[in-house]
Amino acid sequence: MKKNKFGRRQFIQRSVFAATVPTIIPSTVLGKGDIPAPSERINLGCIGIGKRGNRLLRHALQNKQAQVVAVSDCFTSIREKALKLVKDDYTAQGRLGDAKEYADFRQMLAREDIDGVIIATQDHWHVPLAIYAVQAGKDVYVEKPLGVSVDHGFKLRKLVQDKSAIFQYGTQQRSDLRFRFACELVRNGYIGKIESMDVWAPSLGYGPEIAKQFPLDTPTKTPPANIDYDRWIGPAQMKPYSDLRVSTQGTYHIYDYALGFIAGWGVHPLDIAQWGNNSEETCPVYYKGTGKVNEGSMFDSLGIWDIKCRYANGVKMNFMDEFTAMPIVKKYHPKPNGHGTTFHGTEGWVCVSRGALDFSDDKLRRIKIKDDDVHLYKSADHMGNFIDCIKSRKKPISTIEAAVQSDLISHFSNAAARLDKSIKWDPKKEKIVGDSKAAKAINRKLRSPWVV
Repeated sequence: MKKNKFGRRQFIQRSVFAATVPTIIPSTVLGKGDIPAPSERINLGCIGIGKRGNRLLRHALQNKQAQVVAVSDCFTSIREKALKLVKDDYTAQGRLGDAKEYADFRQMLAREDIDGVIIATQDHWHVPLAIYAVQAGKDVYVEKPLGVSVDHGFKLRKLVQDKSAIFQYGTQQRSDLRFRFACELVRNGYIGKIESMDVWAPSLGYGPEIAKQFPLDTPTKTPPANIDYDRWIGPAQMKPYSDLRVSTQGTYHIYDYALGFIAGWGVHPLDIAQWGNNSEETCPVYYKGTGKVNEGSMFDSLGIWDIKCRYANGVKMNFMDEFTAMPIVKKYHPKPNGHGTTFHGTEGWVCVSRGALDFSDDKLRRIKIKDDDVHLYKSADHMGNFIDCIKSRKKPISTIEAAVQSDLISHFSNAAARLDKSIKWDPKKEKIVGDSKAAKAINRKLRSPWVV
């Protein structure tokens, strides 16, 4: 546990036990039942508390080992609602709390009493904010995808390693029994030697209706008082304000702020493919395929994609959007979901998605992993695992090393489709081989002053 924790613990002990005048002390000060005393709780701050961030905030509020003490967002209304949620929730739990809201995340990061920061902003802010937080001595939970620039992901990885910071990636499927069991079956050879993988994710889709629904010529206007638009744009290129630009869908699919669902959703099944393939420290070395951007739409990330990848060990992977994937997956799977990861081995296949686990032979479902088999990291609560690791200083289930590698797959797949060329990757040198244009396409410059 961090040094400032010990200092606060000493303060509580002195104020409670060294007092000479009898006083009534609330049970939440001393801790009761499964609620530790304040000096033993992990203090958390949350940056980006919109739709996804609100869910993470709620998870953190239910963890008795932690205390949410700060929230920050570019939208005034979102900050106010989040702060009310924190206070109301802790009141209902019978817990004391004195959370504060911050328009400027830098004021939050300057607080010495904050141990960990949960980051759930739009994608292009993920890595810069994580770097600022780790530089400020905080541990970080970072929503996926990792970011919009490969070189910044490498910088974050080095910083996390150098500072021995706790980093939890928001690939919460790893904390689901189904995904762990599927990967343990594959890692232990229960479907034979793995030969290939099908990986697919939801997408925006492709067609003229996208441009009609999200037109490029959406009217712009002066940013409303409710948002600090300059800070929302942050390290991205400044563009005129529109409600569509700052909408949830806009942050997912506008290329200035995200790669699109090839990364934002794709990271989930890709991460499981990496886990099951035992390739968390590397990624495919070859990428070639196609993709389409919806012309005339403000949403200019890839709407659909179909990428063929190959690992150095010969394992092949087909990474697709859900529309492209369905005709392929339905050839062997009777009822596939709109996302998933299928491992094809020499003796069968296993397919896992949220809410479903299917096999080429149902006897695989009844297999018990042996004591001497490979057992993967076990977690039943992704946020809880992050908080536990802040205390123990052990690595969480979704590390920065694994995050960087799965993130690379999305970047290379996106570049291969946009440039219409094959991409070769040297995993040891961590460089694209013989293609300066492709190497340039996977990195972006940050707008001043948000450099990292």
